Amino acid sequence: MARVVGLGGVFFKSKDPKKLGAWYRKHLGVDVQDWGGAAFEWREGAKGNRQRFTVWTPFPADTKYFAPQKLPYMLNFIVDDLDGLLAKLRRAKVRIDKKPMEVSEFGRFAWIYDPEGRKLELWEPALESRRQR
Repeated sequence: MARVVGLGGVFFKSKDPKKLGAWYRKHLGVDVQDWGGAAFEWREGAKGNRQRFTVWTPFPADTKYFAPQKLPYMLNFIVDDLDGLLAKLRRAKVRIDKKPMEVSEFGRFAWIYDPEGRKLELWEPALESRRQR
């Protein structure tokens, strides 16, 4: 269907990500992992048959990952068909980042911009069927 199906992550800049993560762990019980963030598990669909994660991650204040925007945060959206959604966005003349699509063990990623210039990350998670390609 080529659409967003959930919030995949909230990424934000921090003066001291490790210290901030420790504060969230201590005071709010956030399960901050060695990689610096936390993953909140949830289930997609009426029957809850698809496991998903929303990631919370503080980045160093000088990160270039959010560039070219200057905002201190970036949202990541889970999509069900990255190729289809990008094609739909191209037809609608939505600004798509020039950075090539990224592929990792977690899935495929691309970046777009909303009308106010916010950089948004689109994430199509790796599914078992795709891992076998």
